[in-house]
Amino acid sequence: MTVSKKVVLRFDAKIVDQPIMYSLIKDYGLIPNILKAEINPHKQGYLVLELSGENQKYAEGMEYLNSLGISVDALDEKVVWLEDRCMQCGVCTGLCPTQALSMNRPSMEVSFDGEKCIVCEMCLKSCPAKAVELRF
Repeated sequence: MTVSKKVVLRFDAKIVDQPIMYSLIKDYGLIPNILKAEINPHKQGYLVLELSGENQKYAEGMEYLNSLGISVDALDEKVVWLEDRCMQCGVCTGLCPTQALSMNRPSMEVSFDGEKCIVCEMCLKSCPAKAVELRF
């Protein structure tokens, strides 16, 4: 049976130089889709991934990450679009990297596809009407 989960990996400087993605692919047969990544100047950072693979190999891959000292958390946050608050200004649509928020043409109305959302929070910062919220 296969599994596909969105997870957040948090790591510190001692992990940055290791071939983590290579190992997940080669040794565990997992397919990583990097949704978001950030590494600060101190080489600490995080990755938001969608990992897919066979159940047993997925569990072994998670054990491997934990053995390296990488914190693995399920992506429990989600962005919720509050259509009734939306002013249809479209500011969020220009900033959304995955087009989860998009401007429909020719109606010029904003729409939201939660499946495309990677919880980058760009929309939260940009919406003047506060029509998007982060829920846990």
